[in-house]
Amino acid sequence: VQLQASGGGLVQAGGSLRLSCAASGRTFTRMGWFRQVPGNEREFVAASRWSSGSLYYADSVRGRFTISRDNAKNTVYLQMNSLKPEDTAVYYCAASPFYSGGFDTVGSYLYWGQGTQVTVSS
Repeated sequence: VQLQASGGGLVQAGGSLRLSCAASGRTFTRMGWFRQVPGNEREFVAASRWSSGSLYYADSVRGRFTISRDNAKNTVYLQMNSLKPEDTAVYYCAASPFYSGGFDTVGSYLYWGQGTQVTVSS
């Protein structure tokens, strides 16, 4: 199983970026995005449940970020608009083959991508 994340970069505040995460090796019940700043715990950003299409967002990104998926490509995307300096972090995609556990919990995900840096300048 492999998760390949891409799309990070440097952008000015108010700008946009789109992250992609291509999964291979198996299918999953849910895929999501987390982010982490050095010295802090990894925090939930957004998630999508494959079977129902339900979408979940952290309060800090709701209305600015959109998670979507391409089932045929087994890929999940994170469209990030109106970016703020506090969105600066390493973003990780995550996937789980299970239904158990909270969608916003790190421990609920079995597979992780390598991380992609997002830097938002003020």
